[in-house]
Amino acid sequence: MDYKKSKAPVNTVTRNIMDLAKDTDNIYESVAIISKRANQISVQIKEDLSKKLAEFASYNDSLEEVFENREQIEISRYYEKLPKPTLLATQEFVEDKVYWRDPAKESQEVQTFTEEPAYD
Repeated sequence: MDYKKSKAPVNTVTRNIMDLAKDTDNIYESVAIISKRANQISVQIKEDLSKKLAEFASYNDSLEEVFENREQIEISRYYEKLPKPTLLATQEFVEDKVYWRDPAKESQEVQTFTEEPAYD
């Protein structure tokens, strides 16, 4: 996924917490969803960066030979300029691009539908 094309702001933005809580009716649940998505994005970005930087890895044991690779520096700068994972996750949540569900609520709904009526 190209995070540079995201509409997420690079800097911190003040948001109305009621807007964040409108889908879940609970601000804490919204924050938990956003934090889990931010962790997923963070892991994905880290994996992408590690794959790209692994191409430039040198396996020499000599400490004297340190080469600065311009392409490696450009890749690092690109990832430094990306919005933080929390901002990306918040933007996805606001735009309803995050799929989430509450298994506890779903199990309660299934229970109410599968209960057999009591006959006296």
